[in-house]
Amino acid sequence: MGLTQQQVQERIDQGLTNETDLSTDKTTKEIIVSNTFTYFNLIFLIITVLLCLVGSFRNLTFLPIVIGNTLIGIIQEIRAKRTLDKMNLLNAPHAIVVRDGVKQKIETEQLVQDDEIILEAGNQICADAVVVEGSVQVNESLLTGEADEVEKNPGDELFSGSFVVSGQCHAELTHVGNESYIAKLSQEAKTMGSGEQSEMIRSINQIVKWVGIVIIPIGLLLFYQSHFINHETIRRSVTATVAAIIGMIPEGLYLLTTIALALSTMKLASRKVLLHDMKSIEALARVDVLCVDKTGTITEPTMNVKQIICSKNGKNLLHTPEELQELLVDYTLASNDNNATMQALRTFAENDGATPHRMVVERYPFSSTTKYGAIVFTEGTYILGAPEFVLRDAYATVEEEITTFTKDGDRVLIFAKYAGTDLKHGLTEEVIPLGFVILANPIRENAKQTFEYFNNQGVAIKVISGDNPGTVSEVALQAGIPGAENYVDATTLDTAAKLRDAVEQYTVFGRVTPKQKQKLVKALQIKGHTVAMTGDGVNDILAMKDADCSVAMASGSEAAAQAAQVVLLDSDFAHMPDVVYEGRRVVNNVQRSASLFLVKNIFSLLMAVFSMVLMITYPLEPAQVSLISMFTIGAPGFLLALEPNKNRIEGRFITNVLLKALPGGLTDVIAVGALVMLGSVFGLPDASVATAATLVLSVVGFMILFKISEPLNKMKYGVIFLNIFGLVFSGIFLKKLFALSDMSNRCILLMVVFGFAAESIFRYLTLIAEKLRARYEKKQKYTGYKRKRKLRR
Repeated sequence: MGLTQQQVQERIDQGLTNETDLSTDKTTKEIIVSNTFTYFNLIFLIITVLLCLVGSFRNLTFLPIVIGNTLIGIIQEIRAKRTLDKMNLLNAPHAIVVRDGVKQKIETEQLVQDDEIILEAGNQICADAVVVEGSVQVNESLLTGEADEVEKNPGDELFSGSFVVSGQCHAELTHVGNESYIAKLSQEAKTMGSGEQSEMIRSINQIVKWVGIVIIPIGLLLFYQSHFINHETIRRSVTATVAAIIGMIPEGLYLLTTIALALSTMKLASRKVLLHDMKSIEALARVDVLCVDKTGTITEPTMNVKQIICSKNGKNLLHTPEELQELLVDYTLASNDNNATMQALRTFAENDGATPHRMVVERYPFSSTTKYGAIVFTEGTYILGAPEFVLRDAYATVEEEITTFTKDGDRVLIFAKYAGTDLKHGLTEEVIPLGFVILANPIRENAKQTFEYFNNQGVAIKVISGDNPGTVSEVALQAGIPGAENYVDATTLDTAAKLRDAVEQYTVFGRVTPKQKQKLVKALQIKGHTVAMTGDGVNDILAMKDADCSVAMASGSEAAAQAAQVVLLDSDFAHMPDVVYEGRRVVNNVQRSASLFLVKNIFSLLMAVFSMVLMITYPLEPAQVSLISMFTIGAPGFLLALEPNKNRIEGRFITNVLLKALPGGLTDVIAVGALVMLGSVFGLPDASVATAATLVLSVVGFMILFKISEPLNKMKYGVIFLNIFGLVFSGIFLKKLFALSDMSNRCILLMVVFGFAAESIFRYLTLIAEKLRARYEKKQKYTGYKRKRKLRR
């Protein structure tokens, strides 16, 4: 009967609902706070106060940029949050609950303590419960790490966070919401820190962290030297110190990354792709091996019964297809399984219009580990499952009968009579083949184009399925997967060494158990691959959890969809190229734009050190740094981050960024350092030298921008020339705002000389950096080759 509506309301009033406080998403308030109250915004606030105290108001030109960055970050994150909230609502987990004696489908958060729910294969257990009726096989690996399936009978406890592999039961909820087992585990995990970050975010955090550490002591030393050693005024000392600090702060880098990820998340959401966490964008972009299941990924999720044939086995007591069909219909109507195979058989039975003739004694639900299910009738025990697993050593006796169908890509199940009645310890008695069920599973219309895309992008496909390897190979060939003719029966891969060798040698793996799927993913990762796993059933969950990125079809099991990082809400595998493309676009563009930001940071840091060593005052003013940042770094960096980019990601993020940024940063230091020294020798005014240095830095900035933007196109030329125009316009009409002064002929001559010299310095330093990068990549490949040879041994 379950609870009544009055009892439900009483529990809601007592707060005994299944809602938890452990959301991984930020609230709107948290987004505003996290973008506003940052360490660098605190630094900007302090230097703003200092500049106001010394009356240097024109050097507050960085403030609009800082405020703009903060507002844009808040707006974009809130927009992304609203989009994802809507998508999450569509994909929210549901449960079948019995209330007032009626079955209802509601969101799991609406459940209350003592509710009676119905669980079946594919369901994730949403709260702690006790089985009151029926029997299920449960996988608790996500909680315990043990992959063995545990049988749960009336009176046994069910823990939230585990999922049902097979069977059906009614369970009464005992602990809900924050009191459930998974909520308590999640609370412990939350106190230990946040989850693993992507390489890009981790690298950017490292950059921000180290910059945050060094700017305080460097700022104090610069001020001490300028005011107490060089005897500059308080105003000059403060403005010089602030200029150095502003130059060292990568104020737009984190914002750029956040916006790029948020925009990609919203773009994918519009294509019915839900990201459970943003790091999955980068993970998929780095993938070089994509593991897919046959059913639901290469093929449509639905099946249909194509044919039923009697076995030619001499012991077969059934003589006509009609007898076999009647017995099979009885089996179908008696089974509680709800997988795609059983749904196809039920449709077949309904079309047949048959009614059950036999009385059920016991049910053994289908298990992806054993590859069969069974029903015990009063007159005997009958099994339906994979021929190799049901017949075991006797499989050869029927192999010839089913080869024709497997070669056509059809799925073949055997229907057999079992001599025993107890299957709790496996098949120990004789199995007599009665017939075969031939199932057709049509290939998705867009499968060929999708796999062709991955082949062109250098992403290897591995098909990992529980079906017959010959059948899977044929289906994969029809879908256009390269190397699909190379297949293996996973039951022969009984050692870790065989498994490691097989992952490189074969494309198709058949008769794979859930635990083997997990081992195959790990073996690929050990070989140095970045692995994505797609799936739609409970047999895919273990592998999905271990993969670098997991993708689920929303039409599959709810447990798989909740475990995945990416969910295809319309279950269309053709969206996968969109996800990979977005990932590559984001990471490549952020990587390129990040190097622009780091040029300024490297220059400011080294120029500060140069100033302290030579006991000179930092030559630039904050307004001049803001001008350079705006037109050679900030605006072009953001615009370039939005352009198309499908190149495969190579190397480590921080290494790539530093090697691209170093030539520009060093060129800036050499050019400006020499200009400052010669300005001192020729007795040029500090304001003129600062203006000349600003213009030289602008020239170098645009040289770097041209280099980083290669290969150039109309859009990139437009971005660069628009920013050149903006800088020239500001230099002519907003000279006072950006602290630019008139220069003598001697100063102009020095600026032109160092402008040309900077081009040569930058070109040679870039060549050196490229050689260093090539040497680094060669070393990485050699290290990877040695690791692979060691693994083979």
